[in-house]
Amino acid sequence: MLAFGIDPGSRKTGFGAVRVEGSRLIHVASGVIRVDEDAPLSDRLVEIFERLTTLLAEVSPERVFLESVFHHKSAQSALVLGQARGVALLAAARTGRPVGEVSPAEVKKAVTGSGRATKEQVQEMVRVLLGMQDKAPSDAADALAVAVAGAASAKWNDMREALGVPKGPSGGRKKGWRR
Repeated sequence: MLAFGIDPGSRKTGFGAVRVEGSRLIHVASGVIRVDEDAPLSDRLVEIFERLTTLLAEVSPERVFLESVFHHKSAQSALVLGQARGVALLAAARTGRPVGEVSPAEVKKAVTGSGRATKEQVQEMVRVLLGMQDKAPSDAADALAVAVAGAASAKWNDMREALGVPKGPSGGRKKGWRR
């Protein structure tokens, strides 16, 4: 499975692609989309959308995952982040591939074993899990962690489905998962 993770932001959007082959995780691509912080928000959102659309077309992932919303102290920051998430979701949905969301705690738990891990711990474990020599930039590491967590969740759901395990009230899918 080729999973593409997105860590949306209005100034910096992290992206990361991970191939899962059996129990191996292979780093395919990662980076950070940086936009002009002084540009109007609408221009930044257009640029994020266009660059994500191009990346998704180049990588051609089987599944796309975004980090789900978490609480912000500032309502204004939450609103702007929501707009960045919206364009990221739109770019992901236009691939025609399944799009899923993973909570920050699920991401941390999937890569470090603890839902309360620090950003530095996530960054280091992403480096170790993917066999990278150097740590990825923080936003890229977060996106790679989202891809790893999303792929693990998707594999688990696929296995449950293949085994005929009854689905719970959520239909056996993570919140926000769509086929």
